[in-house]
Amino acid sequence: MTAELVRGQNHPLPHNALEIRVSAGESVVVGVALGDENGRVAGAEWVAHPVQPGLPGVEVSRQAATDHRLTVDLDAVPAAVYRVTVLLALPIGPTAPGSFGAVAAPFVAVSGPDGADIVSYTVTGLDVESAVIALELYRRHDVWKVRAVGQGYAGGLAALFADQGLDRSAEVAAAVQESVALDLARTGGTPPPVTTEVRHGAAAAAAGTAAGDPAAAPGHTVAASPQAVPPHGLAAADIPPDGAASQAAQPPSQAQTQAQAHNDPISYVHPRRQPAAPPPPPPVAPPTEPGRPAPPVAGDATGWTMEERLYNQVWGMFEDLARTVAAYRSAVDFAESRLDQELDRALSDARNRMGGSADTAREAARVKHDELTERAREALERDLAQLIAESEVVEPALPPAFARWDNPVWHGYRVPMEIPMALRLGDLHLPERPQLRIPMLVRLPLERGLWVDSGRSASEEASLLDDAQLRARAVDAAVSHAARLLAVYPAGEFTVHVIDPAGSAAASLAPLVQSGVLDEPPAAGAQGVSSVLGRLTQRVDLVQMAMRGGAADALPPDLDTAHQLLVVNDFPHGFDDRAVTQLRYLADEGPAVGVHLLMVADREDASAYGPLLDPLWRSLLRITPVPDDHLADPWVQHSWTYEPPAVPPGSDVLRIVLSQAAAARHTWRR
Repeated sequence: MTAELVRGQNHPLPHNALEIRVSAGESVVVGVALGDENGRVAGAEWVAHPVQPGLPGVEVSRQAATDHRLTVDLDAVPAAVYRVTVLLALPIGPTAPGSFGAVAAPFVAVSGPDGADIVSYTVTGLDVESAVIALELYRRHDVWKVRAVGQGYAGGLAALFADQGLDRSAEVAAAVQESVALDLARTGGTPPPVTTEVRHGAAAAAAGTAAGDPAAAPGHTVAASPQAVPPHGLAAADIPPDGAASQAAQPPSQAQTQAQAHNDPISYVHPRRQPAAPPPPPPVAPPTEPGRPAPPVAGDATGWTMEERLYNQVWGMFEDLARTVAAYRSAVDFAESRLDQELDRALSDARNRMGGSADTAREAARVKHDELTERAREALERDLAQLIAESEVVEPALPPAFARWDNPVWHGYRVPMEIPMALRLGDLHLPERPQLRIPMLVRLPLERGLWVDSGRSASEEASLLDDAQLRARAVDAAVSHAARLLAVYPAGEFTVHVIDPAGSAAASLAPLVQSGVLDEPPAAGAQGVSSVLGRLTQRVDLVQMAMRGGAADALPPDLDTAHQLLVVNDFPHGFDDRAVTQLRYLADEGPAVGVHLLMVADREDASAYGPLLDPLWRSLLRITPVPDDHLADPWVQHSWTYEPPAVPPGSDVLRIVLSQAAAARHTWRR
């Protein structure tokens, strides 16, 4: 059964030998880009296009056409390839449409070696874009999947290649378009002659019928280009280019000479070209259990170290969950929209208002709606089960910097010798499966400060707490983050300062004070606030001047070169205009020279300053002391619920970790 994908949805591939069919209402250029584990295209030699149609494991069309057949052998692509991206672009020319919004939605189907369609996808929702990533084949845990992408680019091929990380993207795009333009000029701007027909099958027919396209009705056939791909088994280098110069002065073949002798029409088709589409590649042995992913393994992503592999694996889980839920929500929205349309259609027909016709139509529409929703739910549950299984093996294997406070790895904690690549700030989850938590990892050193929002409007849960409880939780969260930073930095490479103007957070700050990790007690009163801010501001100025002048050895010998974290409680109470200006300066300039802010503040309390503090809030990463759905992912912009890192009740882990960090710091200073 063919899976009809929607944007963002993925599907496992039971075979590695594939054929990809592309159909469009106008001539389009089709290409394939090979990407590494980060999706980056290493160079022009990793892109198959009409000028360079053959790559290891990939063959694409040599010209623009309305229909294409691409062959992909995933077993033959280089080992460094983790993504195979199928891209479409409109040719440039006076008669060519300027954007995909002016043409019929392209249709893409992926079939196996037996010719049966695995998935299909109609690329809808395009407007001013002239290039689009239709779909991608990607590898996770040595299992290949296909994902419907539908990402368009108004800047054309150049913008698409640039987004793939390709160097000299504009030059490659220009070469492709120039070759296509010459070919279209030779053929008069028309697609190649039709010689074969390709049936889309029931999936395409259903999609076309639903969209109101009679051309996609059952039984309709769509023409395919005879020269879409080189003959199967023939190297691309053996086929001459399609330009007029390559066909000039070609000596007639023996068959053509005999045809002339019998007054038969002469065939001007190149004798080494086949007029029909290439046969499918030879079948490959199916896996023992087709479509079943391999058992998950912690650290099976790419990277030089286990830490880097785990980091990349967590981000891969994050992306997979985002796209899986996006596909489910899109499918449910489509089912709801289709139900509404069919109900409106049934009620608008006066003939259905008499008798039971309207009831029959409504019942059929609801049955179809339930069927589509159930299929979407099954796909969601399948992907969630895989991600849950992966999470269950990844979470126990995480190093301290990535682990929750309840992870047993903290029981054997030792002060590290090197700075880790990232730090866990909490967990993220979506409402479809709240139990599946994705670690929220940020790179180190911190590129921006942190703001623990102590306001009652932070979330629905925050509104249920009184002011004292909420502020106490906010300071507890700040102490937890500060303790994590102290724990993951080597001895002597991280210093923490605390400002508590009114001394109201003494109970929450006790773990930092009692462990001895602070060089001085929390600063209180106007004089204490001014002293700490003055020293850190001066440090930023000195380091900036030394860096700009290339004179790092000229820094004062008593300057603490370690990374600095300033924990600010109860802002803006107790801060005058000068102190506010210094905080803004530290937030903007501090991270570049190793000075970071961790503020506990209620933005509404700072409303008296007006828009003066808006740049400060924007420069900080907002996190909350209670769950809140204010964060978005970089792929589909879901609203993720953030869970702050909580020390298990009754656990002594925080005291143990801070005591070891303090002891290592004192030893280093001797």
